[in-house]
This record gives sequence, C-alpha cells and structure tokens, in this order.
Amino acid sequence: MGRRERRAAETRLRLFRCALQLFSERGFSNVTVEDITESADVGKGTFFNYFDSKEHVLGVMAEIQIGKVREALTQAEAGERPIRSVLQHLFKHLAEEPGRSPDLARTLISSFLASKRVRVLVHEHMARGRRSLAAIFAIGQQSGEIDPRLKKENLARLLQQQVLGTILLWSLRGELRLESAMENTFQHFWRAIARPSAEERQ
Repeated sequence: MGRRERRAAETRLRLFRCALQLFSERGFSNVTVEDITESADVGKGTFFNYFDSKEHVLGVMAEIQIGKVREALTQAEAGERPIRSVLQHLFKHLAEEPGRSPDLARTLISSFLASKRVRVLVHEHMARGRRSLAAIFAIGQQSGEIDPRLKKENLARLLQQQVLGTILLWSLRGELRLESAMENTFQHFWRAIARPSAEERQ
C-alpha cells in the first residue's frame, strides 16, 4: 500500500472511530455528519469521499467483523490449529470493538434496529459472514472435531446469534467483562457442536 492509500485508510478509520465515540456519547440519531467531521478534524467533503451517509459509517464495523471471520477461515484452512482453538479466538476477537463500553454496544444495537438502511447493510455483511463461518464448520466436521450430523449453515447462524445475544445481555447488565461472558458462551456453544465420543454415539 502506497503512502496515499495509507493516508486514505487512516482518514477513513479516524472518521469511523470518532463517529463511534460520538454515537456512544450522544446516541446515533443525535449525531450529525458535521459533528463527526469536527471531531475527526476533516472537512465535510472529506467525509463524503469515504461514506455516503452516517449510516454507512456503521458498515465499517460490519467490515471489521467480516475481516475477523475471514481471518479465522484462513487459519482453519491452514490446518495448523484445532478448529476449537480457531473458534474460541474468533469469539473473543468479535467482542473487541463493541466491547469497548456497554454504552457503545447499546448504541450499535439500537442503530441497527432503528435504521432500515443500516439493517440492510448489516444484513448483507452478516450473510457473507455466515458463508465463511459455514466453511469453517465444514473443515471442523472433516477433521472430526465437530458433529457431522449438524448442518454447517445452521451452525453459522447459531454462532452469530450466540455472539450478538451475549453482547446484548452484557450491554444491559454490565456485570461481567465482555471477554469473560464470551468465553462462557463459547464453552457452552462448543459442547453443543463437538463430535460426540464413541461412548456417547452408542
């Protein structure tokens, strides 16, 4: 990546980070494009070089999460780590961005629900994510770690439900660190999908 491309990527990420901070502090509906550009110290025109609207800023969050899923798929395809380890790391990794604060997690979830444009955008990214997740589960079934009777497409959707549900409940309660909550969720999830032992199959 050349210097120009690096600067563009840095500007886009700065706009994203500033927007998230403002969304967390004020709520999604109370933040304007001008607020975001002032916080990021760039012109309004610069914002529209990267995003069609403030709703599309949230698409970066979905892109980041998709990137983590694709990274996990690459690790699974390499075959250097057990699938359990790959998935356990993925659960932790997916919680990093929304886990910055309960306020931020609640803001993200509420914006997904409140805006049709955001819902469509996130739905498209999640559908792509499920395809990569299904491929990870297929590898786990081939390696003998995951119950081959389970449909990989259903497992992909279940993983997304587990992650989103854990983040939602954590954002409401705030009792545990999100990392601990995600680890607890993963352990229950893995026990449900792991290939049964020979004794259990009898």
